[in-house]
Amino acid sequence: MENSVKNFALIGAAGYIAPRHMKAIKDLGHNLVAAYDKNDSVGIIDSYFPQAHFFTEFERFDRHLEKISRQGTQNRLCRHLFPKLST
Repeated sequence: MENSVKNFALIGAAGYIAPRHMKAIKDLGHNLVAAYDKNDSVGIIDSYFPQAHFFTEFERFDRHLEKISRQGTQNRLCRHLFPKLST
């Protein structure tokens, strides 16, 4: 089994479970390259992935992911997204 570093993007970065997802990504040696949430109070991202790009507008987030995807196979993106559910 290949142990290559994977790049992740996260939707719902201000959600209750999001810090657990960020910790798991970091603990496994992977990267969070971008995160999105409509709320901008997401300081936790910097403690795990200071280089990650954060967006409050979904269109800009999506455009950024497309840009990463076009950069070649070394920048492949795992699109595992963890949405914050509204109640």
